[in-house]
Amino acid sequence: MSDRRLKFYAWGFEDEIVALDEITAMEKKWAKYLGITEFKVTPPPTLDEITVSASRVNPPASLLRICTTDKYERLAHTYGSSAHDYSRAFRRDFSNPPDVVAYPRNERDVLDLLDWCSNDNIAVTPYGGGSSVVGGVEPSRDTRYAGTLSLDLRYLNQVLEIDKESECARVQAGIFGPELERQLKPSGLTMRFFLQSFEFSTLGGWIATRAAGHYATIATQIDDHVQSMRVATPSGMYESRRFPVSGAGPNPDRVFIGSEGTLGVITEAWIRLRKRPTYRKSVTVKFADFYKGADAVRVISQSGLYPANCRLIDAFEAEFNGAGDGAHSILVLGFESADHPVDHRLARALEICADHGGTADVPDATESHKAGSAGQWRDTFIRAPYYREHAIARGVMRETFETCVTWDRFKDFHQNFTEAMRKAVQDVTGRPGTASCRFTHIYPDGPAPYFTYHGYGDHNRLVEQFWDIKRAISSAMVRFGGTITHHHALGRDHREWYDRERPELFAKAFEAMKSELDPRWILNPGIHINPPK
Repeated sequence: MSDRRLKFYAWGFEDEIVALDEITAMEKKWAKYLGITEFKVTPPPTLDEITVSASRVNPPASLLRICTTDKYERLAHTYGSSAHDYSRAFRRDFSNPPDVVAYPRNERDVLDLLDWCSNDNIAVTPYGGGSSVVGGVEPSRDTRYAGTLSLDLRYLNQVLEIDKESECARVQAGIFGPELERQLKPSGLTMRFFLQSFEFSTLGGWIATRAAGHYATIATQIDDHVQSMRVATPSGMYESRRFPVSGAGPNPDRVFIGSEGTLGVITEAWIRLRKRPTYRKSVTVKFADFYKGADAVRVISQSGLYPANCRLIDAFEAEFNGAGDGAHSILVLGFESADHPVDHRLARALEICADHGGTADVPDATESHKAGSAGQWRDTFIRAPYYREHAIARGVMRETFETCVTWDRFKDFHQNFTEAMRKAVQDVTGRPGTASCRFTHIYPDGPAPYFTYHGYGDHNRLVEQFWDIKRAISSAMVRFGGTITHHHALGRDHREWYDRERPELFAKAFEAMKSELDPRWILNPGIHINPPK
């Protein structure tokens, strides 16, 4: 991770400025689709404007070297990166910062911090890159705790060992995506786990939130990449054995994957790697009918072709991102391999698309995934987090909802959910918004549709309006049969709907596990399950 400071209120580094022409282009889009003629712009907050509460706890002398109560550090660890978080930051609301921020340098430091917090009743929030969009890194507000600590793992950032024969590596959990790939590069291997937050998220964060990465099929989620791990808990260290696979009872790692720091602090993991691809082909396919495109994707998902990219984007979203004409949905379809040409797989996938009315550009370059409509959509996708603060500053609400549903229910789900999303924006803001959908990942039994809305809100009520829309849309998602999240985790924001989705008996079993691993319930209380009264 660079020594440059991150913004305490938004995405990116303090010295990163979105160019005026980019902002102007986005304003034109928002104006066109939301019917706005003039934007009132709220300036971003500055450190001088924020009054931070006094820290309620004092680290022991033995931990002072890795702890800080610096104002910037506390503010920078108050929120994640959702539009809801940014709207509170632009309101200058930093009423719940962590009391202390800790930067452990090794596992011993992590265990010592957990001992202190257990003994002094301090709630701990494990912190990676702060890219959570569901309230996952926000400190607890539970008044039963004496204070809160944000445990930032960014100094545990080394690739410790590489097993080239097995194509695996032992890696510390605080390493950021770009640094991980930089350290792996001399070996010729790659994790190839690229997600939108790649630049500002960590391996431990990916594991803790059960993130989904680059591949549209097969190795989609972090589960598929983890071989074993080490986790620091208030009850001691946990370490699993390293196997390609084991049938020896339930897999203990699955308890920690997706646990969001509620059971322990992931400190390192053995991860599966692969050789860097040398054969790549990508093409954009147009469909006049979104559902015909979905049918083509379903057949591809069940064909055994296993594309690396199979991203179906509806006509509006393609047009909004400069990748389409507004009349056609597009499918960004790509294959890659480190061993053999992929032309035959792409050719067969294109036959399937043609059978469903798709027309394709001719792939003519190995870098075709960076050119044309596919390249335009890719570039806008990567830049999207940088635009969020500028949208909030102008009262533009843009938020996403991702889920997973079986193929037999997809069409009805899509129609009902899209209508519910439009209605929620209209009801809350009093004016029409936008609603769009794309597939991020696909499986033989169903897609992972990812929905986006835009709405124009009241500058003075953005926080409340976000939550009114969030509640309506999340309830619709569960009501129509989707999961509350495919890859954004639960955090504090999704907890209400997770309680409806999970079996009650599992909640009781999870409570028992937490009581054993975290007897004082100091780790991310309120995520997944509430502390006992």
